Amino acid sequence: MSQQSQPEKSSSLSSSDNASERLASLVIKARFITLLATAAVFYLCFLGMQNIKFSTDYRIFFSHDNPHMLAFENLQDTYTKDDSLLFVIESKQGNVFEQKTLSMIEELTEEGWTVPFSSRVDSITNYQHTYAEEDDLIVGNLVEYADQLTEDDFKRAQAIALEEPILKDRLISSDSRVTAVNVTVRLPGVKKSKEVPEVVAYGREMITKYEAKYSDIANFYLAGSIINNNAFKEASINDLTSLIPMAMLLAILGIAIYMYIASRSVLTTLSGTLATVVIIIASIWTAEGVAGWLGINLSPPAANAPTMILTLAIADSIHILVSFFLASQRGLAKADAVKESLRLNFQPVFLTSLTTMIGFLTLNFSDSPPFRDMGNVVAMGVVFAWAYSVVLLPALIMILPFKVRVKDDSGLPLMQGIASLTINKHRPILIGVMAIIIGFGAFVPKNELYDVWAEYFDESMPVRQAIDFTQFNLTGVATVEYSLEAKEENGVTDPEYLAGLEKFTNWLSEQPEVAHVNSFIHVMKRLNKNMHADNPEWYKVPSDRELAAQYLLLYELSLPFGLDLNNQVNLNKSATRVVVSIHRLSTVDLLAFADRAYAWMQTNLPEHMIDHGSSRDIMFAHIGERNINSMLQGTIMAILLISLVLAVALKSWQYGVLSLIPNIAPAAIAFGIWGIFSGRVGVSLSIVTCMTLGIVVDYTVHLLSKYLRAKREQGLSTDEAIHYAFNTVGIALIVTTVILCVNFGILAFSDFSMNSQMGLMTAITIVIALITDFLFLPALLKYLSERQKTRKQGPDNTGTTHVEKKHTTEQQTLNKEPEHELV
Repeated sequence: MSQQSQPEKSSSLSSSDNASERLASLVIKARFITLLATAAVFYLCFLGMQNIKFSTDYRIFFSHDNPHMLAFENLQDTYTKDDSLLFVIESKQGNVFEQKTLSMIEELTEEGWTVPFSSRVDSITNYQHTYAEEDDLIVGNLVEYADQLTEDDFKRAQAIALEEPILKDRLISSDSRVTAVNVTVRLPGVKKSKEVPEVVAYGREMITKYEAKYSDIANFYLAGSIINNNAFKEASINDLTSLIPMAMLLAILGIAIYMYIASRSVLTTLSGTLATVVIIIASIWTAEGVAGWLGINLSPPAANAPTMILTLAIADSIHILVSFFLASQRGLAKADAVKESLRLNFQPVFLTSLTTMIGFLTLNFSDSPPFRDMGNVVAMGVVFAWAYSVVLLPALIMILPFKVRVKDDSGLPLMQGIASLTINKHRPILIGVMAIIIGFGAFVPKNELYDVWAEYFDESMPVRQAIDFTQFNLTGVATVEYSLEAKEENGVTDPEYLAGLEKFTNWLSEQPEVAHVNSFIHVMKRLNKNMHADNPEWYKVPSDRELAAQYLLLYELSLPFGLDLNNQVNLNKSATRVVVSIHRLSTVDLLAFADRAYAWMQTNLPEHMIDHGSSRDIMFAHIGERNINSMLQGTIMAILLISLVLAVALKSWQYGVLSLIPNIAPAAIAFGIWGIFSGRVGVSLSIVTCMTLGIVVDYTVHLLSKYLRAKREQGLSTDEAIHYAFNTVGIALIVTTVILCVNFGILAFSDFSMNSQMGLMTAITIVIALITDFLFLPALLKYLSERQKTRKQGPDNTGTTHVEKKHTTEQQTLNKEPEHELV
């Protein structure tokens, strides 16, 4: 047997070689038992998939102790929860204040009470309009029995609606063309996974019915927080049912093409492809099953785990199969070829799996649980992919028929050319690559934090279309909510408190970012006017606390069931809620607005009325910033751990440190490119560096391990070792890179922007990593080798440095190495 197939037992890598040989011998002898044992493990894990549930709650993106979520939940507990189903109606006549449209809105308002878990319905027709009639306060629907009203009645209702601050730019557009019926929903929280879909399904049935019945007079859109929550689940299902099958098909096609090119045998192509697909499916379903046993719910980020596991499992299988083909081509028997393949790949595949696992496990530093779940599931998948690759794959190779022709292959010209280029031009390459890293790295600061939850969904999705239509035609869909405390119980009718509330409401209304302000002050000023014979001059804050309290009590007693003030005033009347609807803003601008409002309150309001403000949008705005800070710690931890692992495994701290540059550079260049062409970085991109670090280090590990094996086992020179590394692993890295990029690139077509941005950035980073490792790493190895020789030998009499002499021809170098890549 050749030198390569019989490594020296005294080599520095002999411990892993011996372990791989013992494992291979055991698997070969007990191949069918191995198959049954792995099938049993797979089945037990697979049973856990029945426990996997889709999450339909935006709160999954936040930790239980997230301060901004706790603040918002406290506000919702103080008042009523504002989960809603918003029916947005656009009049085709250009004015909703006409008989057919108002009759339809009345009907829709009434039917809104039948929505599951509904607790309140608000519209322009059931708006509780107040007016004075002699000494009485009259409270009633703004529009009632629209089919019996006259044109003058419609004009009167329109005038009132457009003058009412609570309605205008909230439930009626300023041009009267668009209106909305808002159904407030209180979910019991008993069966969370079923409650939201039930409400959404009912709402969509209503929309379908009204579109069929009133298609001649109106267009309908379905929005609201309930729809948004359900969209997270729908995005996950869309990715699982469309992107993952596509990724699987493309992966199988890519594997089959490579297998045929490598073997020129249909039988081998079928066997190799089948074996790889078995490893892929086993890895994915085992990891997902364990996730089910652990109670990990499926969210849009976690739904990407199968695609990621798929690509990583392929990489392990490809390396083992390539080495098996090479050994078989040299004439080794099937069992010996399997042993040789495991001997060459056991350590590098283990190292790449370990470093990849570390990279994904550091996602646990993320402040957003779905990304932790994704990291943990993929990390488990990587472990199972490694285990199946070194145990199940050899057994499958022994069981399945493979036909590999013996031939003398001198290696791919492409690989020889790249190796020669990096050796002969190593100095210009080092300078050029460093210039590129620094050049693109300079654009990294051009990226800014930008997370708008409304833009998480693709424009092709109905939820995004409804959000955009509402935003541009009716009101702002982003909100900031404040709870302003009074000094004491029943203090909300105190003129001093109301004066402060009015000042804050007026200031908010003047801000360019604000679309609408819903404030209790509007109710009190209107009641004061009503109780003074509807005199417009009395539309102001009541001056007497007792009278104001009486006005409020009289008004509350007149309100119908379900339309009380609990959504604006707390139970003991010691605080009121101010809801600010905001035009769509970037994360930075939204937080700047919130900071500006807080600063104004500190200057203009008493301390007990000051509130930071909270909402879903504030939560999402902060999560990006918090995640970037936490993932910075995760990235540092990943770099340190991976470098330590490589230093220990390669028995050289120098190579551990050496690996830092080609491992960190790809992310720096990728973010520089992103800064040039986009500049918007959301929460999903904040995890890319950690996630890709564990993947791109695979290239460094495989090249360095083959390089060191050549030098330590075979005593080859630096130039020869670089050629050896490229010829034994180069084409496998190219194949796996293509598959990785295609599969991560598929995520760019996701309807969920977190996934699409993450997939695109990861694909870019992986391509850059391959180029960096193919050019920079061997050039650096050559440069360091020359420096080492210079230090040892010093200059000769002519002043020329003693460097390694090249072989007379590259062919002589290659002929010393029987382990070449296949075409």
